[in-house]
Order: sequence, then C-alpha cells, then structure tokens
Amino acid sequence: MASLSLTPVNIFKAGADEERAETARLSSFIGAIAIGDLVKSTLGPKGMDKILLSSGRDASLMVTNDGAAILKNIGVDNPAAKVLADMSRVQDDEVGDGTTSVTVLAAELLREAESLIAKKIHPQTIIAGWREATKPAREALLSSAVDHGSDEVKFRQDLMNIAGTTLSSKLLTHHKDHFTKLAVEAVLRLKGSGNLEAIHIIKKLGGSLADSYLDEGFLLDKKIGVNQPKRIENAKILIANTGMDTDKIKIFGSRVRVDSTAKVAEIEHAEKEKMKEKVERILKHGINCFINRQLIYNYPEQLFGAAGVMAIEHADFAGVECLALVTCGEIASTFDHPELVKLGSCKLIEEVMIGEDKLIHFSGVALGEACTVVLCGATQQILDEAERSLHDALCVLAQTVKDSRTVYGGDHHAVTPVCVIFLSFLKEQLGNTRAIVYLFPTKGSHLYSGTKAQPCLLLSYQSPRNQNFFRI
Repeated sequence: MASLSLTPVNIFKAGADEERAETARLSSFIGAIAIGDLVKSTLGPKGMDKILLSSGRDASLMVTNDGAAILKNIGVDNPAAKVLADMSRVQDDEVGDGTTSVTVLAAELLREAESLIAKKIHPQTIIAGWREATKPAREALLSSAVDHGSDEVKFRQDLMNIAGTTLSSKLLTHHKDHFTKLAVEAVLRLKGSGNLEAIHIIKKLGGSLADSYLDEGFLLDKKIGVNQPKRIENAKILIANTGMDTDKIKIFGSRVRVDSTAKVAEIEHAEKEKMKEKVERILKHGINCFINRQLIYNYPEQLFGAAGVMAIEHADFAGVECLALVTCGEIASTFDHPELVKLGSCKLIEEVMIGEDKLIHFSGVALGEACTVVLCGATQQILDEAERSLHDALCVLAQTVKDSRTVYGGDHHAVTPVCVIFLSFLKEQLGNTRAIVYLFPTKGSHLYSGTKAQPCLLLSYQSPRNQNFFRI
C-alpha cells in the first residue's frame, strides 16, 4: 500500500503572495480606508485639488478634484481599494456626479465596520443591519420630496439650484451663475430625452472661462478643403470612414519593379483612375458635403472641388459619431449601393472664426436639440477640469429631467423628519443585536467635517440656506 505524502502542495504560481484570516482582513480594511482618505480632502466647497503627474516619455499633468478622474489615474494594487475605485467609475458612468461622495462614504462605513469586527460581530450581521437602516431613511426622503415637474417656472428654478449646488465644489464655482444658466439651457434643449451625446463640448485656449458660451448648432473643429465652397445651404451630408489615398500594395517588404519610367507613369495613371471611380461612386449619392474620418489626399480633394462638393477630412472619431447623431445620418464605408446609405442633413454649413481658429458650423441640424458648448480658458489643465465639472452638472440635470423629484439637503426642515424617523426606528430596535450596527451610520455622518457641509444621516451636501438642492 503506497504511503500518502503529507508535504503541502503549492497551488499558486511562483512569487505569489497569500494572506489569510486577520492579515487579509486587515489588509482590505487598510486599503479601502486609504482610498477614502486620499479623496476626502477634495470633497465639498472647501475641497482641494490634486495634482497628478504621470511618468514616462509622454508625461502629462492633471489638476482635478473629481474623484473618478483621480482614482482612474492612480495605480491601485489592493483588492478592496480596487473595488472602491471601480465603484467610483460606475457612479461616474451611471450618474455623472457624486464620485467622491460614494467613495468617502463607503470608506467611512468600512472604518466603522472594522471596529465592529473587532467586537466579534459577524460581517453578515453588519451588512443586514445597514440594509435595514436604509429602508426607513429612504422612505422618509421619498415622502419629503417635492415634484415641480408640472410647473415650468418652478422646475427651471429647481434645475438652476441643482446645477449651482453641483458646481459649488468645482473649478467653475467662481463663474457659477454663468455656467449654471449655460448648463440648464443645454439640458432643456434635449426636451426630456436626456441624450447628452447631442451636447458637444469644444475646448479652445485663450480668453477666460467667462467667455464660454452655448451655440445652437454643431461645431466641428476642422477646416474645409482647398478650392471648395465655404458655405452650403440645404446640405446633404455623407459621413464616411474610408481611405481616400491611392491603393498601394500593403504587404510588408513587397516591391514592384519596372524597366522604364513609362511603366511608372502607367501605374500612377491606373491608381488615379481607380481613385476617380471611387469618387464618382461617392458623388452618385447626390451629396454636396463629404466628411471623412480619414485623410483625403490631393487628387480626390481636387475632384470634389471640381464637382462643387465640400470635403472635410480627418474628422476625429468622437466628432464624427456626434455629427452622425445630430444630422440623423449614418457612417458609411462602402459606396456601391447609394439607396442603402442614410444621408445626414442640415440647413446651413459655413466656416466661422472662434478666437484665432477656423471651425465648421452646422446650423439647422435634423436633431433640433443638438447644441455645442465652447469652453475658453487660459491653460489646457483649466479647460480639462472645466469640461469635467460641466459634464457632472449636465449629467445631474439630465437625471433630474427624467425624475423631477427633489429634496432639500443639509439641515433644512424638510429633511429633519428623516432623522426623527431614523432615530425612532433605532429606539424600537434597541433590543436587537443589530441596533449597535444601526448607530454607526449616524456616527459616520461626521465624515464631511471640514467641508462646511451639514450632516444628515448618510446624505450630506451644502447647507440649503442658499436654497441649494440635492436630487434623490
């Protein structure tokens, strides 16, 4: 009978680390709490910015107080810290704002959970206690909510207050009134659709943030080709992603040998004829504007100019996608069946000057709610942070348009019943073991100390004495 070996078998790869029991638990708590402490100083109207400098050959500089942007650009190895970073990213994708708040709140709850674990309370008991404690708080908040969706004047004022509250902790707080009005007008143009892709943001160096404005139309940061019309009315637009250079043999190391210069001329003539045929297939669509994501070389550009068609080359992918959306067209890559291609349309295309740059302006687009926000600023870092701040405000307003219920934040009298109901619920449950767990969220409300925000249960925002709002 063969003897069984008692030697332990290593199932991990070479160099892998293993943590168990208290060591693993402590490592997770420390990592998650460290992430919360990292972004806590950026929270609220008195929050500070972080300076992020990447290393390597293409080093870049970022100055921001956006929690999602900070956590996205730092290296995180701890598993629990990665969970909080991913949670902030999902909050940014789904809601657009509150990325720092959810991270700090989760980190503080874990900080309190660490002390509960030390008292030998099971983790599932802690989780169950927190879930039950949120139910009466949510019900009280819903009962205190006010809905002004049916009153256009009051609802617009609600949107102004919400945008102002969102921007009070951002870079744009010094121009809050200007950007609040700009953001509200842009979102109201969407007519309740909430499709933020119809709002295009362009950043231009020069001037101050106060010079930023909202343009009713679509601006493409490109130039019109040489010897082509600079203004077109009732435009029919073909948006494409295709190569407009002469077809070469795209095999690495391949060569074509000829025995005379006449043969070279024949090859060049064949290439031109092939490109001419492609341009003719494009013109059969009955268009007067052709926009391509890739380059348009000299010969096809010359052919488009001779046909009186405006050709715009090398439009960035995000701009092409947005342009296809607002003109109600489709991006084409083949042109053999014109009847299957959906063309875009607009009333006027013209070249305009913004600062020292020339841009292409599309007005009267098929999607009437489309608009463009032109951001002006002294440095690229200011423009990038202004874009992130404005994006947060637009996302919150779009969510509010979908669900028009609002509730005052901070220590407003409308929120006071929430605390009363929550504490009375605790009093009734004192005989339960989970009552200890219930008490910790109220203690965690002090996590906003130093940000000039009034604590209220798990929700804390700027004091509503300025009539600022918090959206449910």
